[in-house]
Amino acid sequence: MIETSSGRSFHRASRLLAVVLLFAAGGLLQGCGLADAPVLFPKGPIALAERNLLFTAFAVMMIVAIPAIVLTLYFAWRYRRRKNGAVYAPDWDGSWVVETVIWLVPGAIVIVLGTLVWTRTHEFDPYKALVSDKPAFRVQAVALDWKWLFIYPELGVASVNELAFPADRPLSIEITSDTVMNSLMIPALGGQIYAMAGMRSELNLLADGPGVFMGRNTMYSGDGFSDQHFKAHALDESAFADWKEKVAAAPDVLDAKAYLELHKQSVANPVSYYSSTEAKLFDIILRKYAPIMGPYESEAAELICRGAA
Repeated sequence: MIETSSGRSFHRASRLLAVVLLFAAGGLLQGCGLADAPVLFPKGPIALAERNLLFTAFAVMMIVAIPAIVLTLYFAWRYRRRKNGAVYAPDWDGSWVVETVIWLVPGAIVIVLGTLVWTRTHEFDPYKALVSDKPAFRVQAVALDWKWLFIYPELGVASVNELAFPADRPLSIEITSDTVMNSLMIPALGGQIYAMAGMRSELNLLADGPGVFMGRNTMYSGDGFSDQHFKAHALDESAFADWKEKVAAAPDVLDAKAYLELHKQSVANPVSYYSSTEAKLFDIILRKYAPIMGPYESEAAELICRGAA
């Protein structure tokens, strides 16, 4: 059978579309590596479980998407203008078979996805302590404009825009904000959780082993938002001991006055260390936003809560 001009045009258009899609996919993937897609290549059990849930949900949704795409292409080919003997009869009444498929299959998918996400979300509760033969390493994170302050209660030190923790222990992060709402996320280790003024949230994570992972604020918070990121260092025993020694030797001390200076807005703030911190600094920051406050327990607390030297 001789191919018509419309048929040739259709095939040319199809080939052109395929070429464009291939080049587009190549361009998107050209600069990608493992470090560029931490959600797809996690470095901890929490992030791995979350990725598997994402893949499972995607696969369930493809039960509808793939047949729809395939049938669309099939119909476009079968009922093209070229004479191929296919019968096109658009005027027909509803079919109970078709109606059953188009209603029950999506409904079943919604039920499966809802059940799956509900149960797994509770399993991934960020407040839930991780099971381990070693105690969790506690860190307190405070979101500022536009930087992250990390306080280490076990060590009595603090760092800005750098997080360090032992790779062989779970990491338990208490989170709050001393500015607008932020969101802390280390994609290679787990999902995000919000940091809100006057509220305490928590994130429990675990790394597979030593490594350096990018963390950031994932909620837009103003001019310096794009530079509000940090490196999270999961260190082996020797490297963590060296890090502790380096921070303990830092000349700066995070007392009340130093905190008020740190609280000022800054963009792309460099990594800095404090060899000691104000007692209960995290609790004092939380208390700043309490609706009713009694007497201050210290001059430092009053200084920070009032925000004036």
